[in-house]
Amino acid sequence: QVQLVESGGGLVQAGGSLRLSCAVSGRIFRSYAMGWFRQAPGKERDFVAAIKWSGGSTSYADFVKGRFTISKDNAKNTVYLQMNSLKPEDTAVYYCAADDWGRASGDHREYGYWGRGTQVTVSS
Repeated sequence: QVQLVESGGGLVQAGGSLRLSCAVSGRIFRSYAMGWFRQAPGKERDFVAAIKWSGGSTSYADFVKGRFTISKDNAKNTVYLQMNSLKPEDTAVYYCAADDWGRASGDHREYGYWGRGTQVTVSS
């Protein structure tokens, strides 16, 4: 079993930055892939970014390229999402997810483990 706990959300002004963390515990293998998704009220869950534990290759949604960076710390079993130049439309609950097939895709259905999410609110 894998447990994911997000932290680092909060209220920030437009143009500001936040760094989200996802602490991973349990039976995690280096073949896994980790993803960040977000969901705003009344909207579907959107892919934000993903990273493979092994090798560290990354992928991003077009709307965050150049602003967000996903990274990992193998020693701490933690995945990060550095968010810069935040916009009001980035307001959402951000979820960390794990894919035990290591695909690192943008399809939320391929992720079998999820955290409870952390709220990010960007004021204009």
